[in-house]
Amino acid sequence: MESPHFELPFFTNLLILLVSARFFGEVFERFKQPAMIGEILAGIIVGPSLLNLIHRTEEIKVISELGIFLLVIIAGLEINIDDILKSLKGRNIIISILAFFIPIFSGIAVGYYFDLDIMTTVFIGLCVAITALPVSIRILMDLGKVNSEVGQKIISIAIFDDVLALTLLGVLLNIQGTDKSVEAVVNVGLISLLKLIIFITLLTLVYLLIRKITRKGNYLEISLNNLLDILKGKEPLFALFFAFVLLFSTFTESLGLHFIVGAFFASLLISESLIGKENLETIEKSTSNIAMGFLAPIFFAGIGLEFNISSIHNIALLVAVVFVSYFSKIAGGYIGGRLAGLKSNVSLTLGIGLNARGIMELVIANIAYKAGLINTEIFSILVLMGILTTLTTPLLLKDAFKRLKTG
Repeated sequence: MESPHFELPFFTNLLILLVSARFFGEVFERFKQPAMIGEILAGIIVGPSLLNLIHRTEEIKVISELGIFLLVIIAGLEINIDDILKSLKGRNIIISILAFFIPIFSGIAVGYYFDLDIMTTVFIGLCVAITALPVSIRILMDLGKVNSEVGQKIISIAIFDDVLALTLLGVLLNIQGTDKSVEAVVNVGLISLLKLIIFITLLTLVYLLIRKITRKGNYLEISLNNLLDILKGKEPLFALFFAFVLLFSTFTESLGLHFIVGAFFASLLISESLIGKENLETIEKSTSNIAMGFLAPIFFAGIGLEFNISSIHNIALLVAVVFVSYFSKIAGGYIGGRLAGLKSNVSLTLGIGLNARGIMELVIANIAYKAGLINTEIFSILVLMGILTTLTTPLLLKDAFKRLKTG
């Protein structure tokens, strides 16, 4: 039985959650670890697991949704769409494919072995397969390797994996409402594929239009600046950007895909060559200030509120998920690298660099949990896996780069 809980006023909850999340986030930053780990820990401490001060209310869930929305936009703004196309060229595609599909099938195999239902099994695979691009970039920046050849390969492969994972997420959420029979899944799968083709067609057309405009010089940047001079409201650039993102999100939701798919791809299309360096920096700074200063800490602390260590009864499943997460991702990058003609130590460094799950894995696990596709135990296992891989990757990658230098 749960102990009685007196619910504090909403803004008191928000104050406690934000202050504790920022405090622990800052502590972890001081030790060169991702702030999100400290923010999750804050949620665990003030939530039902320990102090039982705060529960995850509907209001906190809404703020968490906004946090997810902005985190995905930030991830998209950090990516150059041309880097995705680069990851599909030549032998790079081999690494990208194996670094995704070896982990996803390994995760599915774990679910199958433990006799979990099909949707839970597939979501375990998806969470094992993903690489957290923002975390990977941060780790490489801390190591001073973001512009190295291996660093650039890690980033381009992580981009490919994130795009593929978010696309599959949209398809899986479409299958959710069926009776899970083979016929129903096939029918929904085909409809989802058609919707996906429509979305990719639109995305391609917009991308080609953008390419055509940017070839004419900074025409769009000049037009945008002229429009901003005419508009008298506060922060019109920010409003225009979010109107564009929300338009894409609305379109993807109307197709039955998750709103974050549209948000991610919309922000992916915005580049320096399209709107200018100054405008892009303004958008990035404004978005980052709101997300990292307020909404993201609440989202990660909210994960801590949902996390329940006592719900993990199947220790064998926990060990299997964590082991497979490390082994399959590193193996996927290593095998892909070797088949692409890279040296053994370079391939191993590549695999290790792709191992951090971080933000993107937690976003997907959170969406699956809220949709009722995974239970509290599986959610808690996936959160633990995301934390462990994110904490250990910087240490493993630093050692791998040292061996790469001496090798």
